[in-house]
Amino acid sequence: MLFALADLRVELQLLLDHVTLTALGFAIRAHPLAVLVLLLQPSLWRHYRR
Repeated sequence: MLFALADLRVELQLLLDHVTLTALGFAIRAHPLAVLVLLLQPSLWRHYRR
């Protein structure tokens, strides 16, 4: 999760400054693996918590 956030660091800063659909779309298209890891993180925590 930390690597995914580090990969998205610049895009997240831009999104915090100016939230636009274009910036969000670019972040998803430019870093699909990092976005997928962040989206699946709650599921991974539940699975490996057992």
